[in-house]
Amino acid sequence: MSDKFFHSVYLEKDLCRGCINCIKRCPTEAIRVRNGKACITSEFCIDCGECVRTCTHHAKQTRTDSLDILNNYEYTIALPAPSLYAQFNNLDDINIVLTALLKLGFNDVFEVAAAAELVSEASRAYVAAHEESWPLISTACPSIVRLIRVRFPNLIEHLLPLNPPVEVAARLAKAQAAEKTGLPPEKIGAIFISPCPSKATYAKSPLGTEKSAIDGVIAAKDVYSLLLPLMKEAEKDPKDIAKAGKIGVGWGCSGGEVGGLMTDSYLAADGIENVIKVLEDLEDEKFSKLQFIELNSCNGGCVGGVLNVENPYVAKAKLKRLNHYLPVAKSHRSETPADEDLPWTMPVDYEPVFRLGSNMIESINKMRQIDELLQEFPGLDCGSCGAPTCRALAEDIVRGNAKKTDCVQILRSDIHKLSQTYTKLARDAITESKDSSASIQKLLNYIDSLTSEISMLDSQGHPLDSESDDNNT
Repeated sequence: MSDKFFHSVYLEKDLCRGCINCIKRCPTEAIRVRNGKACITSEFCIDCGECVRTCTHHAKQTRTDSLDILNNYEYTIALPAPSLYAQFNNLDDINIVLTALLKLGFNDVFEVAAAAELVSEASRAYVAAHEESWPLISTACPSIVRLIRVRFPNLIEHLLPLNPPVEVAARLAKAQAAEKTGLPPEKIGAIFISPCPSKATYAKSPLGTEKSAIDGVIAAKDVYSLLLPLMKEAEKDPKDIAKAGKIGVGWGCSGGEVGGLMTDSYLAADGIENVIKVLEDLEDEKFSKLQFIELNSCNGGCVGGVLNVENPYVAKAKLKRLNHYLPVAKSHRSETPADEDLPWTMPVDYEPVFRLGSNMIESINKMRQIDELLQEFPGLDCGSCGAPTCRALAEDIVRGNAKKTDCVQILRSDIHKLSQTYTKLARDAITESKDSSASIQKLLNYIDSLTSEISMLDSQGHPLDSESDDNNT
């Protein structure tokens, strides 16, 4: 398996201004601001893209491929996500988008929505046969699987052990292309048109399988403007190549996956903060009599991915409108030999990245230290220290990654104490000395020392309150 902590989300330091917007939005508290710049803790990050969405300075970016990747293969296959169809106005025929992708330079197209219908069939069969694992949790969103792997280990056994539709689509597409062209797999490129960075990470570092069949990932926003003029051409004579119906295309929105399961015993949640609440309640056994839980890290589902261009709520409405023109399903397992490509071949293991110590005793001691530190902190969760909450700062301190004086309130208190101490010493020196020039010199020495101490404490980049400083001076 590839590096388990590979990430498609990264920081462009030159663009970062050290604001704290991103640290407040990160669901796993993976971001800190240190020395005026944000930094991402690799093992905590789940590539949900919330920091990309939040950063107004565009310092958080994603690693995706350009169209130049098509030159690396003799035969290329586009894998459009269902959410791609929702980016265009007044679309009533999926074939127009698929034909435009061929005009863009791809040799073939395989809809991820078609593979989603196969996964829906397999999911129905698996859920019915494994009542002991209810509720089963969807594994279509890689960010959700990563979140459970690092934060909710007790729920790993509830993960649906089936590959996501994009992986199934890549495998089937390459197999069909190899049979059609006679080319070896390494000369065939399966390129996914992605709505989010999470799936770009999956292509490089998959979970549930040793190696992904996806050869490249292009952001939907990068092909959007290129497809528009080609769609006008394709509209005149679209090729009849669409192989997905309502069930497959519906996967592009929250609730689409459970719609394909044809059951009323389900829960569907979208938006990473809402998802975390659901997982916490599930871990506390607050849910009962549920067969399946669909979770999407983006608001609205895949239509809410940060690599899309359309407003997620508008996109959701467009996708529902498009579904009116489609049959229920067009792809079936009985017609497509996909059974070998559907199940996981490797287990997803717990990664204790949030563990404080190397053993239980050490962890308990560090938890005690955290509680003691929290008694000293103001509990404002202001983020000025560069950590999202006071507890996060306390955890950083016991891990050796921060200091108490990172807290602005504690820093100010220390500076005020130093100021009072040196002022008293200066007055005592003036009173005790009979030589006025010596007294003045000693006072100047004390002031220099005080200035040096303040500069040292404030070198961490904390904004000191100018009004408070003037009063103390």
